[in-house]
Amino acid sequence: MALESGMKCVKFLVFFFNFLFWVCGIALVGLGIYVQVMLNKSLTMHNLSASGPAIVIIAVGVVIFFISFFGCCGAWKESYCMVTTFAVLLTLIFLVEIAAAIAGYVFKDKVRKTLEDELWREMRNYTNDKLVKEAVDELQKQYMCCGANNYTDWETIPGFKENQTVPLSCCRTNATAKCNGRPTPDTIYTEGCLKTMEAWMKKHIVVVAAVALGIAFFEILGIAFACCLMKGIRSGYEVM
Repeated sequence: MALESGMKCVKFLVFFFNFLFWVCGIALVGLGIYVQVMLNKSLTMHNLSASGPAIVIIAVGVVIFFISFFGCCGAWKESYCMVTTFAVLLTLIFLVEIAAAIAGYVFKDKVRKTLEDELWREMRNYTNDKLVKEAVDELQKQYMCCGANNYTDWETIPGFKENQTVPLSCCRTNATAKCNGRPTPDTIYTEGCLKTMEAWMKKHIVVVAAVALGIAFFEILGIAFACCLMKGIRSGYEVM
C-alpha cells in the first residue's frame, strides 16, 4: 500500500514537472523572439551566426514544449513507452544545453567578431540602403553610441570622410542642430556601438544564465522522477 502511495506521488511529480517544462518551453520561445527582435531593430542581419543564439533559444523552447507532451501523457496514462521517450529526449536536451553552454564560452570571441563585421557592413551601406540607414540610426540612438569601435570610424566611410561628419543619430540629445559637422565629444556620442552592445549583453547574460540553470535543475529532477515512474510501471505496480 505504501509502495502504491509512493508511485502515485511520483506520477504526480512527473506530471507537475512536465507542466513546468511546458511553461519553460513557452518562456524560452518568448525569450528567443525578444532577442531576435532586439537584434533586428539594431541590425539588418545577413549573417546567421549573429542571430544564432536567438534561433537556438527558440528551437530549444519548441522542443521542450513538445517533449513535455510525452511526459504529461505518459504519466497520466502510465505508459512506459511514452515516459521512456520523455526521459530519453529530456536527457538529450540536457546534454545539448551543456554542449551549447560550452560552445558559447569557447566561441564568445567569434560572436564578438561577427557583431563587429556586421556593424562595419551596415556602416559601409549606410548611404546606399534606406533600411540599413534606419537600422543603424536606431542602433546609435538606442545605445547612445557612434560607429563600431568609436565615432572616428565614420571618417573611413564614403560620404562622411569628405565632409568630416557623422550621422545625425550620433548627436547627443541636447546638442545643436549642426552637431554632426566637425563632431566633438561635447556634441556627439563618442563610444562605439560594439562596446555598448557588449555591455548590454553582459548585463542580461546573468539573467539568462540563471534561467538556464533553473531549467537544467528541473530537467535533472524530471529525468530522475521519470526513471522512478518507469521502474514502477515496468515492475507492474498499479499507479492510481
